[in-house]
Amino acid sequence: MLAACARVHPPEQAAHFAFPVVLPTEGQQVLSGTMATSVALAMEDFLPLGSKPERNASPTEVCVHQREAYDVTSVPGKDGVVFVRFSVNPTACRDLAGPAIADVPTVYAVDTRRWVILSIQK
Repeated sequence: MLAACARVHPPEQAAHFAFPVVLPTEGQQVLSGTMATSVALAMEDFLPLGSKPERNASPTEVCVHQREAYDVTSVPGKDGVVFVRFSVNPTACRDLAGPAIADVPTVYAVDTRRWVILSIQK
């Protein structure tokens, strides 16, 4: 993500945030730069940053318009291709009013040599 696109907190709020001296290993997930960039490229196409649901959207529709409602799986393929799958987290939008969510994962094939999306499977 470009620094200009990140949400920056006011300096007084940031001044009170304390980073740990050493990042904990429990729960740690390390992504290579290639994997992280592939996920970011696919996510920006799947659910662009700042996109909003329609005005009269149900609570469930509002929920699935939030990036954090999705689990992401990335897998290296052949010839510099990375597959990135987005599926609704089963606990993210449950018990909300509105139509049920049909969780049909969306899978992207990302070419990491040219940084383009080759195909999308819905």
